[in-house]
Parts: sequence; structure tokens; C-alpha cells
Amino acid sequence: MKNAVWTKAGIPLVIVLVAIVLAVVLVKSKQPPPTEPVETKAFLVDAEPVSRTAVTFTVSSQGNVIPNHRTNLSAQVSGKVVDISDNFVAGGMFDKGEVLVTLESDDYQTEISLAEAQLAQAQAALTEEMARGEVAKTEWQSVNSGIPPELGLRKPQLAREQANVKAAQARLERARRNLQRTEIRAPYNGLVVSRDIDIGQFVGLGSTVGTLYSTDIAEIRLPVADSDMAFIDLDQGIGRKHNVLLKARVNGMSQQWRASLVRSEGVLDEASRVSYLVARLPDPYQRNSEGGQPLLRFGQFVEAEITTGKQRDLFVLPRSVLRLDQTILTVNDDNEIQIKPVEVARTNASQVFIADGLENGERVVLSAVPNPYNGMQVRLPGDEPQPPEIDEDTPDETEQVKVGG
Repeated sequence: MKNAVWTKAGIPLVIVLVAIVLAVVLVKSKQPPPTEPVETKAFLVDAEPVSRTAVTFTVSSQGNVIPNHRTNLSAQVSGKVVDISDNFVAGGMFDKGEVLVTLESDDYQTEISLAEAQLAQAQAALTEEMARGEVAKTEWQSVNSGIPPELGLRKPQLAREQANVKAAQARLERARRNLQRTEIRAPYNGLVVSRDIDIGQFVGLGSTVGTLYSTDIAEIRLPVADSDMAFIDLDQGIGRKHNVLLKARVNGMSQQWRASLVRSEGVLDEASRVSYLVARLPDPYQRNSEGGQPLLRFGQFVEAEITTGKQRDLFVLPRSVLRLDQTILTVNDDNEIQIKPVEVARTNASQVFIADGLENGERVVLSAVPNPYNGMQVRLPGDEPQPPEIDEDTPDETEQVKVGG
């Protein structure tokens, strides 16, 4: 009885012991998985070879449109205003030689009559003196055979009368000019900015009657920073037609005009430290043009792009490649980073123009590289291994296979 009980109790124990032994044997006999070294790939960068390019720079500026001539029109004689042209109002247009203001002329016509009378008297006196000289000469020759003296021939008196005639002629010419000056005429084609007189008003000699602007030519005074003057060739730029593009918004619409660079003022402004260039635009009010450029009024603020034709061979790169310390990352033949200090000629919002520090064909890194250093190993997109080609006869492992009919 005891043996039977022992036998029933020992069987599970034996089974457990056998299972433990088998588990230990299996664990001991299991081979460890193979270990492969972890491959650390070099940083992937995008790099392109660069070369110098002939670049023509455009220098930006701005300024106000001003007339070529601004005149405070004055009276050359005094008198009462008796007539004013209909065009002599603020904003009125006039032509060269047009009578703008007429002054009372009665007194000046009287001056002409007096001058004519004085001239007639002087001429009569001269004729009389010439006759007396001839009489004196005849009398001298009848008495003496020698050369008569000048006083005896009344030559000094003749010279005096000749001078009187010239003086009378000058007074007559002045009187006629003064009469002409009672009509105040426009000195050029232009527009009236302001009028300072009215009918019945007395104006004195030199009094201002109004302010005029010439409309034949408009000028734009363009400030240019000293750093930008290096890109403007004044020898080629000045005198060339249409090398300045003007832009402005007029009545809510963007408009453009073609102007020409005509001169440099030649002085560096002491306050702003800029130089001033002057561009000209003919006929800004389109008075003599048919279907040409849009009207450009004086006082309009315009933006200007100056193209001078001066070319430089530079490296043109994206603005993002230039680092804060004025260096650029390049990749050498061993695919190593090289940090190159460069000379920047100019930059704008999207591009940087490199004058020196790079070589033609050198590969410049175009992508961002965190914490670069000289000798840093990198890889390029072309260095990536190509995936193995798939045999067309080999079935796609992902393809579903139908089982059964």
C-alpha cells in the first residue's frame, strides 16, 4: 500500500525533473544569434560644381520727379496788370513765347515817341554839323594851302553830334524793349505752379508774377550708396539711352517709364554719405508724344533700377550657402568638407555674388550641414548604392497565389 502511494507521488516529481533537465540541455545547446557591426553612414549633402558667370548688376534707388527748369517769373518793367492769359492759372499749360501777362503800355509808347523825337533832333544836329564842317574846309582851302587843323574843320563838334545820335538811338531801342516787356511771355513750354498777381494790380520792377515749371524734360535725383557705386560704370552709363527703369503706382496702377542717366553730381553728401546721380525723362506730360509712355507728374515718387552695362565675372550662388562668418562649405575629391572664406561682392534677398575664394569647378554644398568642420566626411547623392535589379522571372513575394481550382 505504501509502495503504491509512493509510486503515485513520485511520477509527477520525476516528470518535473526530466522537464527541467531537458530545458537546461536545450538552453545550453542553443547557438547565440550572429552579431553584425553597426555601419555609420557619412552625412548626406547636396553639392554642385560652380563656375564664374558674367553678371550685369542693377542698382536700385528712388527719388522724386522734378522739372529741369523752375522759374519765378518776374516783371522787367513796372505797371498795372491789364490782361492775364487764360492759361496763366495753377496747373495751366502754356507754350514757349506765349503772352501770360500784359501790363499797361501807354507810358512806354510815350517814351518811344520821345525817344524818336530826340533821335530826329540828334540826326538833324549831326547833318547841320557835317555841313558846317564842309564850309569850314572850303574856307580853309581858299585861304591856306596847308593841312587844316581838326578844330578848324570842326571835327570835335562832329564827333559830339555823332555821339548824340548814338545815344538817341540807344534810348529809342530801350524804349522799344520796355514796351515789349509790358507783355510777359513764357520762357519755355511748361505749366503754371502758382500765380501771384491779378487784374488791376500794380507790379513793380522785379516783382514775381508766378512760378513756372518746364515740361520739356523731367529729372530724377537718385541717391546711390557708396557700396553700390562700385557696380556703376559712369563712363559707359552716362549718355546711354533708356538705362534707367522708373516704376510707380499712378491712380492705383503700376506704371513704368524709361529714362536715361545724364550726369553725376560728383559730391558725396556729408550727412547721408551717398552720391547722387541724375536721370532725365523727356516730355513727362506727353505734350508732344503720341501713344508713348504714360504721363508722369512732377512730385511723383518713383523707384529706379539703374543698369549701366558694367559686367563682372562672379560666382552666383543661393543666398543660403553664405554663412554668418562669410564662409562657404565645399566638398573636395575625398568627399571631405572644406570651409572656405570668400570675398562677397554683393548680396540680395535670394542670391550671393562671390568675387574671390572659390575656383571654377569646385563643388559647393547647397544643403544645410549641422556643426561642419574641416575634414568632415560626407557623401553625395550619386554615391548611394543602387538597389538590386529584380529578375522579371522571379515571382513577386508579395503577389497573392491562388490555391485550388
